[in-house]
Amino acid sequence: MFLQSKLPNVGTTIFTEMSVLAQQYNAINLGQGFPDFGMNPQLTSLVTKAMEQGNNQYVHMNGLPALRERIAEKVKKLYNNEVSANDEITVTPGGTYAIYTAFTSILNKGDEVIIFEPAYDSYIPNIEINGAIAVPVALQYPDYSINWELVKQKISSKTKAIIINSPHNPTGALLNEADMQQLSALTEGSGIFIISDEVYEHLVFDDKKHISVLQFPELYKRSFVCFSFGKTYHCTGWKMGYCIAAPGLMQEFRKVHQFNCFTCNSPLQFALAAFLEQEKEYLALGKFIGNKRDYFLEAMNATPFKPLPSYGSYFQLYSYDGISDEKEKDFATRLIKEYGVATIPVSAFYQSKQENKVLRFCFAKKETTLAEAAKRLVHVQ
Repeated sequence: MFLQSKLPNVGTTIFTEMSVLAQQYNAINLGQGFPDFGMNPQLTSLVTKAMEQGNNQYVHMNGLPALRERIAEKVKKLYNNEVSANDEITVTPGGTYAIYTAFTSILNKGDEVIIFEPAYDSYIPNIEINGAIAVPVALQYPDYSINWELVKQKISSKTKAIIINSPHNPTGALLNEADMQQLSALTEGSGIFIISDEVYEHLVFDDKKHISVLQFPELYKRSFVCFSFGKTYHCTGWKMGYCIAAPGLMQEFRKVHQFNCFTCNSPLQFALAAFLEQEKEYLALGKFIGNKRDYFLEAMNATPFKPLPSYGSYFQLYSYDGISDEKEKDFATRLIKEYGVATIPVSAFYQSKQENKVLRFCFAKKETTLAEAAKRLVHVQ
């Protein structure tokens, strides 16, 4: 028997590699992006309540109606966009699933998709498994901003989509209104779709604001906008998210969705529908996670690492230029083995494996975890 792989270039991810090493050397894992602190017990009790009340069977394919209504209300308040709960919102098993389904809804063999690197590692496999081609555009180091003139040069007759991500993983950079206006001008009158990864929408720091595609009607009409409950409520293992798109686009999205997972975890949807009514829980998230970033920055001041700006997400980038000439993966591996701290080399987020001597640290951890990690890194050389 011969199986021709649809992803011949995909092997073990860097996240798995670093996590395995972290376990082997009993290292503090600041590599993978998940919290090590508890979530709100009220939300978990709402799940228990939903189960006990018998809400354990399939809910509507598009998502529990009450949950979609709460999402629509939130979008109206935050982004002044009156999306239809019935026609424009679908609940999904996580944000990554929503992104994959959006790609699958629009891509055909030979299509091209512009991505910005460093990029979340699922984008390129999502594109390639649909027979399409990823066209990378490097963000400008060290602020990781977009060179829109370069994007314009990369657009061709085969360009089917552009995927954006803000707040950005892995850099913590934010897109602003000028970026959105540039994107709108580039795609106006074209057949180019936008996939907007906004899973960290509430994790924004320093009194800055998340700018969403949902705020720009000309962009929204060509966009699939993807979100995550896991990032909002510290429950990444729940794998719950949603996608918002204009009715015609959402119709195609649901065609793929109905034959993949069909519907999502019912008790969780009942719980989330009730918990979304408490606006303060997500409105206070930026300050809560931002305080962790600040704590980590302060703790890392005693180390030889140099921070790059992070305005959102779970992540802080640090440069080790001046410490070592090693390649990023080699240096990250040595940090685990010799100092007991796991990170992710940012070169892993580039198709070209671009090297800038930068590592990604996840600060969505307990203060004790962050303090111990920084303590271990003080004498790195």
